[in-house]
Amino acid sequence: MWRYLLPGLKLKRYLVLVALGWMGLGAALALEGRLRIPAGLLGAASLLTVAGAGFGLWRSLQEVVGWGHWPGVVYARRYLLRGPRVVALGGGTGMPAVLRGLKEYTANLTAIVTVADDGGSSGRLRDDLGMLPPGDLRNCMVALADTESLMAELFQYRFESGELAGHSFGNLFLAAMEKATGDFVTGLRESSRVLAVRGRVLPATLDRVELRARLVDGRVLEGESQVGQAPARIERVWLEPEDATPLAEAIEALEEADLIVLGPGSLYTSVIPNLLVRPIAEAIRRSRALRVLVANAMTQPGETSGYSVFDHVRAVEEHAGGSVVDVVLVNRAPIPPAVEARYRQEGAEPVSWGQDGSFPRRPALIAADLIQVEADGVVRHDPAKLARTLLRVLVRFRPHWAEGHRLDAWILEGRLRGHPERPGISHGPRTW
Repeated sequence: MWRYLLPGLKLKRYLVLVALGWMGLGAALALEGRLRIPAGLLGAASLLTVAGAGFGLWRSLQEVVGWGHWPGVVYARRYLLRGPRVVALGGGTGMPAVLRGLKEYTANLTAIVTVADDGGSSGRLRDDLGMLPPGDLRNCMVALADTESLMAELFQYRFESGELAGHSFGNLFLAAMEKATGDFVTGLRESSRVLAVRGRVLPATLDRVELRARLVDGRVLEGESQVGQAPARIERVWLEPEDATPLAEAIEALEEADLIVLGPGSLYTSVIPNLLVRPIAEAIRRSRALRVLVANAMTQPGETSGYSVFDHVRAVEEHAGGSVVDVVLVNRAPIPPAVEARYRQEGAEPVSWGQDGSFPRRPALIAADLIQVEADGVVRHDPAKLARTLLRVLVRFRPHWAEGHRLDAWILEGRLRGHPERPGISHGPRTW
């Protein structure tokens, strides 16, 4: 506290004036009728002193913290830290959409990210420096960042020439942070402070793992980049080594979660690899949280060609070793014909809601408008729509999340009511 008394902070003078103003107002009320000057005049002068000193104190704080920054800091530290506890698992380009939307409603976010990437800048750094592939982790950090857009653009900047061609600045920054701090997790934590990340980003494991896949024709593919371009239907995937150890923080987050989100993202290269870390899958199976799978809007050539929603669910639960999905979110918004035609030319199509009588259990099926078509014609999940739908589903299926936080739940539900769209819910083939 003594630091607030140091000279030059432009705080003490205003605090003293505020105190004198209130003292003057008190004196005016207590000595009314016994002063040579009217008590009302002294009271008015005291109130003006308090108002002027308060404004000066405000200005002084704004000079240091910034006009636009401190309201967001207070909002994140107070309201958002009282939101539901959410754990999202995945990687690639789909997971940042989940995080970008949910960070507007809660700061109790944990992103558990796959670390099997072996291509591009991440693969090069993994081979050259022996570090975990940082690309997906970087994307999630930027999605959760509460910083100026310039900082986010800096982390995503990719060099186009020279020896650094193909590397992003964020990947190099994380590599430097690992060397400077001594370990990868500490480097992530310090990088998150630079970006003012709401929540935390954790790798699924610190072990060096490789993704492998067996195709229905018996061939075995090695490496995420190869699995993502599978020339035939995938029978199963696994990690080498198969006994990878997760972070204790990741298991703890799953055990305490109110909502666990799987996807969206590449099924076999972004979503399922997290479940191949066995303690993570076991923690999800045990969890009392609402477990939601966000189905992809489009299939991926090779990896999920011809897959329906329930093909995705079956693959997830078979690799997780049991039931890990309570609710499936599917998109019901139409895709423009021209965009769909272009996707079909590339070997992709909208994911159907196909039913399969052999499926052992039918999670609740939630249909909602979840997508946006970007300027380049790419179909992606809309962060705001996806976040609101996820939270509405949480409130509907797990109302007990608000136990002990009734006011926070009331505020959250009030914010959700401010948006008109509502998801349609069905159980299996029946409309609900």
